[in-house]
Amino acid sequence: MASSKDMRRPDLVIPYQEPPPKGDNVEFTSTISSTLPMAAIFTRNRYIGWASVVLSIQNWLGESEEASKSSTSTPGYFTIGMSVMALAVTYLPMFLPPPPGQRGATGTEAAAPVPPAGA
Repeated sequence: MASSKDMRRPDLVIPYQEPPPKGDNVEFTSTISSTLPMAAIFTRNRYIGWASVVLSIQNWLGESEEASKSSTSTPGYFTIGMSVMALAVTYLPMFLPPPPGQRGATGTEAAAPVPPAGA
C-alpha cells in the first residue's frame, strides 16, 4: 500500500554547495618532475634521465585545471622540455667524446703535485 503522495517538504530542501578549494595545494609530483632533470644532469645517470622524462609526461597528463591556471606552477610542457634536455646531456658523451688526454678527468679534481723546489 504505497502512497502516491510525496511526503517531502520543499521548504526543508537544502541546495548543494561545492566546498571551496584549498588555497595551499602543493603537488609532490610537480616537485619531483622539476628536480629529477637536475639530478640527471649533475650525476649524468641515464636511468634518472629516463625516469624524469616519464614522470614529467605523467605529471603533464595528470595536471589539474586549477594547477594549469595558476601562475605559480611550472607548465607541464616546460618540465618535459627540461627532462628531455637532461636526457640529452646524459647521452652527450656518446656523440661528443672528451679529448683523448682527458678520458677520466672531469676538471674538478685536485691539481697535479708540484716537485719540491730543492730537488
